[in-house]
Amino acid sequence: MRSSRAPLQPKEDPELAAQDHPHDYHEDDKRFKRDEFEQNLRETGLELEKEELSNLPDTGFLKIHAPWHVLCREAEFMKLKMPTKKFYEVKQGSNLVEKIRLFIHKVTAPLHPNVDANRPQSIKWLCHPFSREKQHLFDLSDRDKFFDSKTRSSIVSITSLLANGIYTAAYPLHDGDVEGVTAEPNDRKLLYEEWASYSVFYKYQPVGLIRKYFGEKVGLYFAWLGVYTQMLIPAALVGVIVFLYGCASVDDNIPSMEICDARNNITMCPLCDRACSYWKLTDACGTARASHLFDNPATVFFSIFMALWAVLFMEHWKRRQMRLNYIWDLTGFGEEEQEEHKDHNRAEYEFRVMQKSLKKEHSTPKGDKVKLTCTDRMPAYVTMVTFMFLMVLVTFAIVFGVISARSNIRATVKTTAAIINLIIIIIMDEIYAAIARWLTTKEVPKTDKSFEERLIFKTFVLKFVNAFTPIVYLAFFRGSTLPNVLVGRPGAYLYVVGSYRMEECAHAGCLMELCIQLCITMLGKQLIQNNLFEIGIPKLKKLLRKRKSELDGTSEEERNKTLKRHEKDMILGPFVGLSPEYMEMIIQFGMVTLFVASFPLAPLFALLNNIIEIRLDAKKFVTELRRPIAAKAKDIGIWYNLLRGLSKVAVIVNAFVISFTSDFIPRLVYQYTYSPDGSMRGFVNHTMSYFNVTDFQPGTAPLDPTNLGYAVQICRYKDYREPPGPTPSMSCPKNSGPSWQLAWPSSSFFR
Repeated sequence: MRSSRAPLQPKEDPELAAQDHPHDYHEDDKRFKRDEFEQNLRETGLELEKEELSNLPDTGFLKIHAPWHVLCREAEFMKLKMPTKKFYEVKQGSNLVEKIRLFIHKVTAPLHPNVDANRPQSIKWLCHPFSREKQHLFDLSDRDKFFDSKTRSSIVSITSLLANGIYTAAYPLHDGDVEGVTAEPNDRKLLYEEWASYSVFYKYQPVGLIRKYFGEKVGLYFAWLGVYTQMLIPAALVGVIVFLYGCASVDDNIPSMEICDARNNITMCPLCDRACSYWKLTDACGTARASHLFDNPATVFFSIFMALWAVLFMEHWKRRQMRLNYIWDLTGFGEEEQEEHKDHNRAEYEFRVMQKSLKKEHSTPKGDKVKLTCTDRMPAYVTMVTFMFLMVLVTFAIVFGVISARSNIRATVKTTAAIINLIIIIIMDEIYAAIARWLTTKEVPKTDKSFEERLIFKTFVLKFVNAFTPIVYLAFFRGSTLPNVLVGRPGAYLYVVGSYRMEECAHAGCLMELCIQLCITMLGKQLIQNNLFEIGIPKLKKLLRKRKSELDGTSEEERNKTLKRHEKDMILGPFVGLSPEYMEMIIQFGMVTLFVASFPLAPLFALLNNIIEIRLDAKKFVTELRRPIAAKAKDIGIWYNLLRGLSKVAVIVNAFVISFTSDFIPRLVYQYTYSPDGSMRGFVNHTMSYFNVTDFQPGTAPLDPTNLGYAVQICRYKDYREPPGPTPSMSCPKNSGPSWQLAWPSSSFFR
């Protein structure tokens, strides 16, 4: 563990923690490596202070302090840009532009956090890469504050030996406590009050202070999350308007009125073999009315709007990112500096290179640099492709299993099947994340940046397939408007895996089931992952610690008073990176954009979730996690490419939903081509064909053919097929069965 020599001073540096087990043979080897490592640290000029005895059992602390000359040397080597004595005033253009800016700032003043009250907004300090030979250019009147805690942690950055268990943790110290009257003013306390509190949910985030305390990489994540949440506001408003339009026009929707009209007395064909029987079209009345809320003319407009919204969001974030690069002096963070920060080889890579060099010691020409090639990684690549393919097949198999269960018990399965899918998705997400990390480790990437990008890509592919496979099935396979191709028809259904019959939608269509699946998946992932994983588990751990303290005879408050700053931080959870946070939001972005035509309220639920998510993540970073080592970044990296890809795919997917899942196009065709009066009257009858029940395949007819109280001879099903000769009347005497009979070979239905 690492810290400064004076743990409670503002000049604290990172800390290393190690657990000692005196009677462990392997611990002797680790202790030897620690001593050697610490000697190397001393030789670089760092000052070390050991604390073998602490208030935490089996844990020793190594506090590391970087003297002034070491900080200057490393800052010069890392080319850190530091503010000079000179500053300039940023002009806002013409007087009119300045007046408009001041007016907007005055109107939105209640929304700004109180963190920069004493700093003029138009003043910008001129920054320059630090140089020991040009120290006169910098304001060194207060050396203790020249390098802030975030900059110190990036300079004195020690992360090696953690993977091998030589040290159990490495972390910079938090500035101080955030609660209690004894807590002194500090950046952490300010973040807790102006950012991590739910009472300030309506305010902008103090992105500058976040970057100052946690580093550019964390600052960019919360800046991106803030922009995404703001852009969800207009999308949510339009989505609510579309939904309200559906509610207001549901009573005027002629197709749903025809389905609900009991006078039509239409007998429908069974939806499954043997177990299902004939049913009345009026049974689909509720589903038909509910489907209109999401499948109406306004849905097409909303799909086009969301396609434009995704493009505008990406462009707005690019503009915001460029502005932050300017404000944070990252405009000069070019290729050379990026190479300098990312090309520190990973320990695993160096170990594999050393093994390879030992094997080829005599065959390799002197002076040639040994490195891992594609041939060396070929077994790992083959393993990766094989496992990725197998995991995708596992996802398909799970979805197929749930579909089979739903087909056998149709009475109460629509919502139940979606909940089962949700539980499986959450469980498989954790399994897929572990598999993706294992596969990436097997590949032995050269740098941390390469490792992170490969891990993110694999995890995204597996989680995306896991979350969207049930939705894609409902939208494009079960809910297709081409049932004769993907489902079949009475007497000639399509069977897969032996005797399993492909599902078909009720007459009102699959769009409502698609909406239910998307709604439960989206809300369930957010509620369970946010409330259970991010709130419930930390609360449970805290409760267990409190219970343990009470059993030991001391309260948690008294115990905290005896703990030092580095011991309090050791109790906090480790920082595992931003990938889980990004991944959660990227999957949500997919839910909001890809199938928004079936669920216009998705942006609203995403907005409400993100308002809570921002403050939840803020509280987690400030109070529940160890402070991460500050990392510089110019952009959000591979996540931008994933977002851009999803925004492009969203246009195609929503067009397919409108074309194949929705009845929008069939309704237009009927209204302007087949309708005798240009209205939607007769549309339901137009979309249904007739089937003679004597043509059922052996063993597929209903077990209870008289469940409606009469013998059924002709049933209807949704398809564009007609028998030869005149079309029978759509109406039948109530409770008396069909008043007509038709007899023709089923092979002649299609013409």
